Amino acid sequence: MTGYLTHRGPGTGARRPARSWLHTDAPTLSLNGDWRFRLLPGAPGQPGAHGVLPPDEGVEDVALEAFDDSAWGTIPVPSHWVLPAGGPHGAPIYTNVQYPFPLDPPHVPDENPTGDYRRSFEVPGEWSDAEAVVLRFEGVESRYKVWVNGTEVGVGSGSRLAQEFDVTDVVRPGANVLVVRVHQWSAASYLEDQDQWWLPGIFRDVTLQARPVGGIEDVWLRAGVEPDGSGLVTADLTAGDGSYPITLRVPELGVDVEWSSPADVAPVRVDTVEPWSAEVPRLYAATVSSAAETLSLRLGFRTVRIDGDRFLVNGERVVFHGVNRHETHPDRGRVFDEEWAREDLALMKRFNVNAIRTSHAPPHPRLLDLADELGFWVILECDLETHGFERVGWAGNPSDDPAWRDAYLDRIERTVERDKNHPSVVIWSLGNESGTGQNLAAMASWVHARDPERPVHYEGDHTGAYTDVYSRMYSSVPETAAIGTDGSRSLLLGCTAAESARQRTKPFLLCEYVHAMGNGPGGIDQYEDLVWRHPRLHGGFVWEWREHGVRTRAADGTEFFGYGGDFGEVVHDGNFVMDGMVLPDSTPTPGLFEYKQVVAPVRLAVIGRSDDASGLALTVTNRRHAADTSDLVLRWRVEADGVPTATGVLDAVVAAGATATVPLPELAVPTTGEVWLTVEAELREATPWAPAGHGIVFTQHALTPRRAGLTAPRLVMPAQVAAAPAELLTLGPAEFAHGRLVRLAGQPVSGPRLELWRGPTDNDRGQGGGSYDLADPWENNGNGVPAPPYDQIWRAAGLDRLTARVELVRTTRETAHLRRRWSAADQAATVVTDERWHLVDDELWLRAEIEPSRGWDMVWPRIGLRLDLPGDVDGASWFGTGPRESYPDSRHAARVGRFAAAIDDLTERYSRPQESGHRSDLRTLTLTRGGAAWLQVDAAADTSGRRPGFTLTRHTAQQLDAARHPHELPDTGRTYLYLDAAQNGLGSRACGPDVWPDHLLRPQTRTLTLRLRHA
Repeated sequence: MTGYLTHRGPGTGARRPARSWLHTDAPTLSLNGDWRFRLLPGAPGQPGAHGVLPPDEGVEDVALEAFDDSAWGTIPVPSHWVLPAGGPHGAPIYTNVQYPFPLDPPHVPDENPTGDYRRSFEVPGEWSDAEAVVLRFEGVESRYKVWVNGTEVGVGSGSRLAQEFDVTDVVRPGANVLVVRVHQWSAASYLEDQDQWWLPGIFRDVTLQARPVGGIEDVWLRAGVEPDGSGLVTADLTAGDGSYPITLRVPELGVDVEWSSPADVAPVRVDTVEPWSAEVPRLYAATVSSAAETLSLRLGFRTVRIDGDRFLVNGERVVFHGVNRHETHPDRGRVFDEEWAREDLALMKRFNVNAIRTSHAPPHPRLLDLADELGFWVILECDLETHGFERVGWAGNPSDDPAWRDAYLDRIERTVERDKNHPSVVIWSLGNESGTGQNLAAMASWVHARDPERPVHYEGDHTGAYTDVYSRMYSSVPETAAIGTDGSRSLLLGCTAAESARQRTKPFLLCEYVHAMGNGPGGIDQYEDLVWRHPRLHGGFVWEWREHGVRTRAADGTEFFGYGGDFGEVVHDGNFVMDGMVLPDSTPTPGLFEYKQVVAPVRLAVIGRSDDASGLALTVTNRRHAADTSDLVLRWRVEADGVPTATGVLDAVVAAGATATVPLPELAVPTTGEVWLTVEAELREATPWAPAGHGIVFTQHALTPRRAGLTAPRLVMPAQVAAAPAELLTLGPAEFAHGRLVRLAGQPVSGPRLELWRGPTDNDRGQGGGSYDLADPWENNGNGVPAPPYDQIWRAAGLDRLTARVELVRTTRETAHLRRRWSAADQAATVVTDERWHLVDDELWLRAEIEPSRGWDMVWPRIGLRLDLPGDVDGASWFGTGPRESYPDSRHAARVGRFAAAIDDLTERYSRPQESGHRSDLRTLTLTRGGAAWLQVDAAADTSGRRPGFTLTRHTAQQLDAARHPHELPDTGRTYLYLDAAQNGLGSRACGPDVWPDHLLRPQTRTLTLRLRHA
């Protein structure tokens, strides 16, 4: 009893061999539902766990049929006992790399929460004739012991792996009692240090199945496509001689084959099949039957192979536009809900995601059915990660310790065997961030022997000793380019020259890249460009799909999404679990819209001159794997100052991998205003994942010169000015007191104040990669040089606390001139703002020059001005880029047009407040109060053609910085308008590269020219 928690191997007892998760007509009883439950503070029978049981209760008395559990509560199965957050059974724990217990393998603490589960169930009398009765657990965290009718059945291990027990000899017709004791911590926990919440409990289905005499224990139908278009079905059956004859039927293909004995089982050729791919997920219903049992499967004919440094499916190169997907829900944790999961995958498809890496464990088996049906390339990952050993230089890492070998092999066997029938699974992954060693190599050897077709992936095998594809996390753009470049001699991470050469002979993929934490990521397009420049590069998987926030409540009842540190954890990794393209409530982030546009499978471009609408043409490049563009319609429109003036439709059927040029009709271009042509590819008909008209990608083309728009008059301050500034001065919609703005359009307003600070993004706070500001990004494999996070540099320079000194105030009846010098306490570097207000022909103009002194040796977050407005300013309409935010390295999803939004829709509700909502290239902005237009701000381009951007928000950058959660932001009764001449890029430095130098904002002089008037 005392040693099973520290047992390094797999489970024990009446464990059955791993097999597929199959749809069968064998009698099956779901044991899901309400179970009796209690939570103990430790594991009974373990040294140091005295007193965890009530007096006079024996260590395993809970297993006795007569045990009295009437005083216990109940818990639903499946569920996690620590959810919902704030419940009676403890709290979730988030760690990324850290173990939440001492690193003392294989031992675990005495404080080991242990859940006792009990339920009764009825076994039908006819089950007495079954060949076997099988008890199956789909997922239990962590190690668990099982009793039926007082008899120990066995011990299960591997939280996200299925485990079956043979209970034939212990069940009986009629009433039975099932008892499961689940321990949060065990030796297995050292193998499950994934970047996610620790969530104990029986969280997946529990079933009981009567295996019929003459049934089919397992089946694997490999459905391949031959070069001539025919299909080949190869059956791997696990069945006794008494199960024969066995029949394979595929009605759509006319297949009806009977095998009389195991020796008769042979491949079945089909003359013509429609191949399965992630774009065209063609499935054929099949059955495999004996007299006693029928199994239902769906065949997807596809052939996977590696040819040199190309990864091919059905003979064509695959490019992964993928995401890492954990099973996570803000209320249920990892408990599966099929309707919700289907919508989750449909959302991926709507955003041009074509691949999933199941980070970092097999998902619920039904998810792979959905992936087969909707169409995804899947890298299926084993339930393995030992990341916490990295903190001690991998000393004692189980991956290279023979004592753990059986556990490693057991985990990969149960991964592969359960999901081997899915056409969507094209690569097996050994696990994640577990160092390297002999046990991982043994896992790879086992997979190669069991499934020679599908390649083996494991990122930690940097030298390529036992894996088939070269995989990396967060390699920089320069290093990724060097990996893809033929003839490059640069050494790859952890490789000798020979090992580097070997890795360049393999397909390369980024199993994690463009870390999507908070506002970002930036620079997605740079990686996408490399994929099409270097065919060895096969795309990658964004980290990650969804934030893992847990729904919880503050002391006053306010609901919010909690992260590490919100539940009293001893150690935690903060909000590093909030790093998804989708927020916990399924809201897509601006980063996901950017990703959708960048990785779109069809590329559009208008060719021709911007000052000549005749002779324009559209190029359509189809980057799909196999499908042509017949499912798309191309809609074009012409807009003048954001107002449509003409629309039309084009058709272009372009084969996969091809490019076509389609002439555009002769366009009637308005002679006034800024004119743009927009073309969008939309779905012609509804699909299972999107309605007809759903947009796939767009392109824009200017039909007027780039500098078209507002032209500022020549603004020169008069030579003769008043000796002292007027106490009160009205210039059109503005009122000034002693030269300072105090009212606009009849409402109290203060500012404009210089703003160089922004609420630091997670990337601003991160140290994933080194600085590109201090190094040549093409050196050191593009890793930059070590440097503090930007927010620390900015804070040290006082950018969050600038104060001003007035140097000049002058006014006339038509002008106001205010010059201020800004700096921070204990700092010498300064910035001068020079505001020149002019009333010209009853129009109020502001020319604001922002000029830094010497001594600013850093990147700045922004260069702009802030106006403090009345709190009832509640929205905006604008002509500029939109409808969502844009930043220098994340603006492909932004288009020029006319948009409107309420104030709360103009910024993002990230789980940790931070900079958001900047909309670049502003032409005209109208602010509303109570839904009615109030103030209009028009922006002129500067001498370089650059226009400012704007952010309208209820909170200052300083307030965003101070809050850990959205509900902690104060209600100031104000609204804040930021007009930015420039913003720093976003990058992905929370766990990836810095902002690329092209988008780093170094101190510089900038000018804002604005016209303000009553709306």
